[in-house]
Amino acid sequence: MDPAAKQKVIYITYLIAALEITWMFLQFSITPYLARRLGFDTIWFGYLQTTVGVIQLLGGPIYGRFADIFGARAALSVSCGASVFYFLLLTVADSPFMLFVHKLPAVFMHALPGAQMVVADLSEKEKRAEALGKLGLCFGIGMIAGSSLGGTLSTRFGERFAASFGAVGSFVSLMLVLNFIPKQTKTQTTPESDEKGSSKSVFNMGEITRLMKFPGVAKTFTVKIISGLPTGIFQVMFSIIAMNFFQLKAEQNGYLMAYFGIVQMVIQGAVIGRLTSSFSENSLLLLSVGVSSLVGLAQALMTNVFQFCFIVIPMMFSLSVFNVITDSMLTKSVSPADTGTMLGLCASVQSLLRTVGPTIGGFLYETYGVPSFGYIQCVINAAVFGLLLTTGGRSQTHRP
Repeated sequence: MDPAAKQKVIYITYLIAALEITWMFLQFSITPYLARRLGFDTIWFGYLQTTVGVIQLLGGPIYGRFADIFGARAALSVSCGASVFYFLLLTVADSPFMLFVHKLPAVFMHALPGAQMVVADLSEKEKRAEALGKLGLCFGIGMIAGSSLGGTLSTRFGERFAASFGAVGSFVSLMLVLNFIPKQTKTQTTPESDEKGSSKSVFNMGEITRLMKFPGVAKTFTVKIISGLPTGIFQVMFSIIAMNFFQLKAEQNGYLMAYFGIVQMVIQGAVIGRLTSSFSENSLLLLSVGVSSLVGLAQALMTNVFQFCFIVIPMMFSLSVFNVITDSMLTKSVSPADTGTMLGLCASVQSLLRTVGPTIGGFLYETYGVPSFGYIQCVINAAVFGLLLTTGGRSQTHRP
């Protein structure tokens, strides 16, 4: 494709990502209140969140491999189609069992990694972090729109109507994928990938795990998991914290999530691009981990939602920079033919955090309260910061 055609596809991918994030946050505004109406307590809601994490943990790497083999259009179509079924099942979820069943299509729902693959494939390597950062801008837009829509629709028309709205929206995303995303976005492949017959197998775990042997990948992945764990626990428990600790109603929670989105939009749109062009990725990784440690201390000391609104600004900054930089470093560490698989593995890290997060978070919340989340985040990120500072944070990128 010529540069103009590539840019057009990237812009459409941004639109699809914004829409899919909108439907995701619409669902986030529905499920906690529906679960409470069906009799879920904090522990059982944690089990529900863990179920989603396990399902997406299993699906993430395979989805990335599927995208590398069959192309962007097929991968995004599968994700958007699964989202349609996900919301249709949510509309008929009238029992705890059905609430668990409706999570099953989430094994294929990886629209953001799919969009990241398209952007990574079509952008120049030196501009990749900035291009991936703009996907975070789409995330912010989706967070605002989805949270506001979900809270308003579920409050005024009920959870079933809001879920039906999400199903229709996911179908619109599917139509955009089928009409505007090219079948294949890879601009080059590596000879070694073409020679291996096993490379055409979606379920070949050896082809997936071999990426961990590339220089710098294992270290960056370890940092991504360990540093991201406390934040992941707080995120999966936030709906419970909003309801019980902050005493927010569904509509108020939607407005708070929309505020998150506005902050993230400003950071992704006006800050990250300038930072990536002025500082090295290793320096920005150190900065994000250090700020995250201070955010944890602030979270431990907060007592109300007004204080939390101030904490959100550095929290979203560290989270946004951390995710963009680690994803950029990891995709640069492998060959262009493996970017989808690598981004699938990145998505599996988030799924892993959502898998263990609810169980750990439920225990911490019931036993030690909300401040425990902050203290753990502060200590763990301070330790990671010291380790990165000691080792110099160096990692190498793949050179074909």
